[in-house]
Amino acid sequence: MARQTMDGILGRINGPDDLKQLPHEELIALCDELREYIISVVSETGGHLAPSLGVIELTVILHYLYNTPEDVIVWDVGHQSYAHKILTGRREAFKTLRQYKGISGFTNRSESRCDPFGAGHASTGISAALGFAISRDRLNQRHKVIAVVGDGALTGGLAYEGLNNAGASGTDITVILNDNKMSISPNVGAISRYLTNIITNPIYNKIKGEIWNLTGKVPTIGESVRVLARRLEESLKNLITPGMLFEELGFRYFGPIDGHDFDEVLRTMRSVKEIPGPNFVHILTVKGKGYPQAEQDSAHFHGVGSFCKVTGKSNSKASGSMYTKVFGEALVQIGSADERVVAISAAMPTGTGLHVFREKFPDRFFDVGIAEAHAVTFAGGLAASGLKPVVAIYSTFLQRALDQLIHDVALQSLPVVFVVDRGGLVGEDGPTHHGAFDLSYLAMIPNFVVSSPKDGHELRDLLWTAVQYGKGPFAIRYPRDTAPMTGEDRPLRAIEIGAWEEIVPGEDVAILAVGSMVYAAIAASEGLRELGVQAGVVNCRFVKPIDTALLEEICHRYPILITVEENTTVNGFGAQVGSAVQRMGNFHGRLLSLGLPDRFITQGARKVLLDSVGLTPDGIAESVISFVKGKLIEQPGRP
Repeated sequence: MARQTMDGILGRINGPDDLKQLPHEELIALCDELREYIISVVSETGGHLAPSLGVIELTVILHYLYNTPEDVIVWDVGHQSYAHKILTGRREAFKTLRQYKGISGFTNRSESRCDPFGAGHASTGISAALGFAISRDRLNQRHKVIAVVGDGALTGGLAYEGLNNAGASGTDITVILNDNKMSISPNVGAISRYLTNIITNPIYNKIKGEIWNLTGKVPTIGESVRVLARRLEESLKNLITPGMLFEELGFRYFGPIDGHDFDEVLRTMRSVKEIPGPNFVHILTVKGKGYPQAEQDSAHFHGVGSFCKVTGKSNSKASGSMYTKVFGEALVQIGSADERVVAISAAMPTGTGLHVFREKFPDRFFDVGIAEAHAVTFAGGLAASGLKPVVAIYSTFLQRALDQLIHDVALQSLPVVFVVDRGGLVGEDGPTHHGAFDLSYLAMIPNFVVSSPKDGHELRDLLWTAVQYGKGPFAIRYPRDTAPMTGEDRPLRAIEIGAWEEIVPGEDVAILAVGSMVYAAIAASEGLRELGVQAGVVNCRFVKPIDTALLEEICHRYPILITVEENTTVNGFGAQVGSAVQRMGNFHGRLLSLGLPDRFITQGARKVLLDSVGLTPDGIAESVISFVKGKLIEQPGRP
């Protein structure tokens, strides 16, 4: 763990009230100490470094001016809240950031009263804050409510729904826009250009500067004139800057201001605090501020594993290609052979592996911002027009587009390929990011083909199969892990839709494994043989449709079926198999479904979490032995 000493100013801060005792110069010095501490800890634990470094000054000022937790601060996404966590009584606990049984990398209501609303997804902050503000009004309370959102959040539709409702409400609420021109990768689209216009409008900035400088030189009455100048500035903004959008939505607009100019932010926020809302404060920050490597490559340092603090280089010693990399390279190969193939990302071209496709075919790549629902419907339109869209989105984020998956794609049988990255347990990002539900929610949708490869070669083949399918939506789901690549490279080949394969023959038990669990099941079968249990293993690479012919044959040959999936057991693959077996009516043996338990899984290293829920080879073998012996199998009770 980090060995950053607590001898400085930070060592005296045990809660927000301690900030209020500090003189001005120590508040500024505290910002430097916070940066150093965050860099030191994250270099060992990994985490969202760049986002939090950009809001240090803002965070110190908010807790200095406002009375948290009585005053409510809602952090959109929550990955920009590291300094907030440290200043609100979690300074020492911060050393356990994102570790198993440690503190979350996002805001978390169970950790502190200063975290009023948890968030792992973007664009939720304004809506949640409005809920707190309206509740305050209804209960005749008087505290302040602030939402801190990133400019990336403004690429998502939910943010505008919140802005529209909050502006029209007339309630006292302050929205702070942390504008660093980034979400994870650089922001795209009209709203990004809009915010840039606010920042760079030369007429507004020139006139504002000249008026301010002139009025400051007027003796004795300078401050009175400046009051008038502020009124003139508001009128000026409405005339010549795009900031009037927020004014028209019902907000009083302040900014843009330099988010790293401590005195300017303090002066602005002190004034805003005394003005009833709705208020909109626009601050400009540098993502990764204070750590040169993060400033230069903020996309990489948005979320990182452990790294050398001096050089910024990763400490990872992982070997082999990640599934994400295999996918990206395969799509370039497929796209080279078919110019109708296009790719869509929701603000994560690098995270999903699509950056290589973007570099090769920039005119066939579309980054829609943090707007997953739009991405899905946009892909539907492309498919209906004859193109072959491939949409790559993390499992946890694809959940946000469930209605569009059903109504805009599946109902019309549109041939959209969905590449579902980070399926299963993702590790240290925890429950907001685990892809625990995709096999369940995708399999319930009519017309969908749902698949999950056991290794890199099968991923390539499934992608080729999906692009050629053309009859409806096709999902390919894989984990955040290294992709096994057995054997030599070979040409892409199509896989029969719905076809499973029996990899290991057996007699006593058939383990029906999906995707990431196939090799774990093979390892478990080897251990079981040493214990006298002949366990066969079937690669169930299609969750939908199920290979009913092979399943019926297996039901005749095996008295016990065990399904294994890195997905919730609630309405997951095991449930699909159970339903199919019931319809067959000829299986008189026993069936056990193993998978993720019906609860939210905490954060921690992926291997640790898999062990905690019994999805390692040893865990699978243990469950099989118990079931063979007729013992009741319970979900592992570890958190």
